[in-house]
Amino acid sequence: MTAPLNLRSAEMADANLLLLWRNDLETRKASHNMEEVLIESHFAWLDASLKSPQKRCLWIAEIDGKAVGTCRADKLDNAWELSWTVAPDARGKGVAHQMLSKLVHYFNEPLMAQIKVDNIASIKVAERAGFVLDTQEHGVLFYVYPNASSMAH
Repeated sequence: MTAPLNLRSAEMADANLLLLWRNDLETRKASHNMEEVLIESHFAWLDASLKSPQKRCLWIAEIDGKAVGTCRADKLDNAWELSWTVAPDARGKGVAHQMLSKLVHYFNEPLMAQIKVDNIASIKVAERAGFVLDTQEHGVLFYVYPNASSMAH
């Protein structure tokens, strides 16, 4: 894709689109929780997420004003855990790499990502964005992003 990708804060108006993407079969296969999400629980989760930006940040990625994906940061004790989903019709076009490349610059704190061992696309995206494999447990790869101070030139 040649047009620049923009990240904007998610809002309740994005609820139906986010639910559609979350319940997509390929997305569910890559998720830790592979169950289909019900609309009622999704709306409650999104509402709570949007009201707690110190614990969770949620963005919609857009290209030319069209939503093409979403990314999320969840605050852990000592890091932010990043996750991302690309809209089904935008897959294979470099969207995830663009999202993650932008997202890592939003933080001055340690970052990490958990990726299932069979999610080759997300593994490639994480590694291309500079994440490094730290450990593996129960079929999940734990990636860390070197903090800015260790990357100073």
